[in-house]
Amino acid sequence: MKNLLILSLLLLLSASSTLLSQTATLKGVILDTDKKPVVGATISQNEIGTQSDSNGVYQLSIPSNAEFEITIAHIGFKNIRFKIKLAPNQVYELNPILKQDIEQITEVILSGSERKDIEGLATLDPETIRSTPSANAGVEGLLKLLPGVSSTNELSTQYSVRGGNYDENLVYVNDIEVYRPFLVRSGQQEGLSFVNSDLVRTVDFSAGGFQAKFGDKLSSVLDITYKRPTNIETSVKLSLLGASVATQGVTKNKKLSGILGFRYRDNSMLVEAKQTETNFNPRFADVQTFLTYTSTSKIEMSFLGNLSLNNYSYEPLTRQTNFGTVNNTQALLVYYQGQEEDRYTTSMGAVKTTYRLNDAVDLKLITSVYHTKEQEYYDILAQYELGTVNNDIGSENLGEIEFSEGIGSQLTHARNDLDALFYNIEHKGNYHKNNHQFEWGVKYTFENIKDRIQEYEIVDSAGFSIRPPINDFKNDQPYTPYTSPLLPFNSVRAQNDIDIQRISGYLQYSMRATISEHKFWSNIGARFQHYTVSGDQIATNSEIIISPRAQVALQPDWKADMLFRISGGLYYQPPMYRELRDLSGTVNSEVKAQKSVHIVLGNDYSFLLWNRPFKLSTELYYKELSKINAYTVENVRIRYAANNNARAYAQGIDLRLNGEFVPGTESWVSLSYLKTEENQNDRGYIARPTDQRIKVGVLFQDYVPTIPNLKMYLNMVYQTGVPSGSPSNADPYEYQNRLPDYRRADLGISYVVVDANQPEATPNWLKIFNDLSVGFEIYNVFNNQNSITNTFVRDASSQRQYAIPNYLTARTFNVKLALKF
Repeated sequence: MKNLLILSLLLLLSASSTLLSQTATLKGVILDTDKKPVVGATISQNEIGTQSDSNGVYQLSIPSNAEFEITIAHIGFKNIRFKIKLAPNQVYELNPILKQDIEQITEVILSGSERKDIEGLATLDPETIRSTPSANAGVEGLLKLLPGVSSTNELSTQYSVRGGNYDENLVYVNDIEVYRPFLVRSGQQEGLSFVNSDLVRTVDFSAGGFQAKFGDKLSSVLDITYKRPTNIETSVKLSLLGASVATQGVTKNKKLSGILGFRYRDNSMLVEAKQTETNFNPRFADVQTFLTYTSTSKIEMSFLGNLSLNNYSYEPLTRQTNFGTVNNTQALLVYYQGQEEDRYTTSMGAVKTTYRLNDAVDLKLITSVYHTKEQEYYDILAQYELGTVNNDIGSENLGEIEFSEGIGSQLTHARNDLDALFYNIEHKGNYHKNNHQFEWGVKYTFENIKDRIQEYEIVDSAGFSIRPPINDFKNDQPYTPYTSPLLPFNSVRAQNDIDIQRISGYLQYSMRATISEHKFWSNIGARFQHYTVSGDQIATNSEIIISPRAQVALQPDWKADMLFRISGGLYYQPPMYRELRDLSGTVNSEVKAQKSVHIVLGNDYSFLLWNRPFKLSTELYYKELSKINAYTVENVRIRYAANNNARAYAQGIDLRLNGEFVPGTESWVSLSYLKTEENQNDRGYIARPTDQRIKVGVLFQDYVPTIPNLKMYLNMVYQTGVPSGSPSNADPYEYQNRLPDYRRADLGISYVVVDANQPEATPNWLKIFNDLSVGFEIYNVFNNQNSITNTFVRDASSQRQYAIPNYLTARTFNVKLALKF
């Protein structure tokens, strides 16, 4: 009996132990207020936790028969905390909706898309970025199809916005400001953009009227966020232009995640499509990583690193460019000797720590270092012949120069070296309660630039050296000999060692309200910056600027879905090193910050067409600019007067209609009108170098209805010519010449062999791939002859100067292969 009692007690204890050790399952899908999945949300109970996957799905095992507190957290959303008690083996489904917090929004309790509409931000889909064909594919390639954004060089990642130049655009990646190289002169030297599109999660763009939390530039903001991986995956892309590999992973406890990208590009195929025969050996490569570590639900650390190696070897051989009319065709035939060797090596590292003090306060500390070493060495002798082309179809010499009007030579030489090192340390914070929000930040930047410039140009025509463009000098050769020593037509020699220290910050307040059923939002803020320029052989100079900015948006309670907004303020751009250096290479430390008064009126009208969603966005803008630093543009090289000698204005209208022209895809048509003029030294208003009057951009995506895996991507751009076709030393008031209109269309066709969303349709031998697609692209489908600059040939005997266009890339074919596993 005693043994039976003991046995029964043991069985009871065992059953109780088994019952207590049993678990329950909590699962579901985490969504945001736009009903989109939240990736990487942490679902935790004490030390037990998991994360939502790329579809927002999660599953967590917890002890049963006990009440536990569950926390759902994400660095970009408000935390959710609740208590739950489940029975053994119970499966409970919970699908929470997280409200976006201040990490990703500016107005409180707004969805992501609602916030972007209020701020006037354009959002680009990362998958569209990765699929859109372009000679220089990536974020910037798609950005150039937006209204107000223009570029006349498909080999360049640079762009101008609403009359600004390339140096007036802010670019952020994960809150880190990104810089562009200093010495690059042509688009074919650029290689790779900093932004690796394989790593991108979100892309937002503002063409003007942006908030105080963004930096001190005059034109635009490109704000990019990289992925936070939740699974292990590798993607590979191969094409005739290069290759890229991106791999991502996450640890078992979901605390550490990372993504690594490698890219290699070779532009020789594009350059070979130009009219200059060359030995061209470009090598552009970079490696980039983004790591995230979440130590607790309150603290997160991330690291962004980049190393870029760009070697540009260029040996031109011959060139023949035909120009003129059909009946009077002329040609420039050039024979080259010499070569160009350029190297651009840049590296950057940034660490960001985010601390969530409580549900209302987030604090960030960001430190970053940027270093660039740039070299431009070239010695090129060009011997040219200018003459009339044989147009006789039956002649054996068809297309050859049969009558020479002038011969000559040009020698260009450069030994340019630049070493720049930037340090940044920044604090950002925000506080929000109910419908109110405060954001603030302070930043210290130290910039050291060591620059050596040694370049010259000698021009000879029919044995007579062409004199430099000296005032009150008339070149009457060969009739009147000029006996002075031989001088270069253009010569720059300088050596600079400059330090720039900056202290900047911002404070802004946002609120949301409802007025008689109408939704109302407002934002008001201000930036400040104090900078000091010092260095060898220059006077130390400093300046303090204050930049107030504001935004107001109203969504009336109408049957039509309309949103109205007005934004603007006083914007400053303190000079970077490039803006301090004049045409002779001398640094002027007394250059002041350029100033611009912005006002932007916007309207978004959302509607249904063919029972599919569409939106028409319209913005009117005006910018009054003062203390302007006049500049010239040659290809992508900008050179400043460095004396704040001008005032200017820019005005225009931007429209974009986007929606599902084809069900399930997004396409758009954009139209822009711009007029921008400047007044240098009170001599009157003339067109600025970026006076891009009319621009039309089209992005169209389609697929074959019976074969949905066969897809087509088409982008087209038409832009009127800009006034950049003048000689580099010409007085713009005496010589205003526009380039021809820029017209280009790029087409891409791809077939999805393996689709992760359709695993049942994948053959067994391809199961190792999550995605697999093949395709081809045609750049410059209609083979338009677009020119970026003019080469000016001088003939001393006839006293004439000829403008010969420098054409960009012709029609080119590319083949692509993309896979994920």
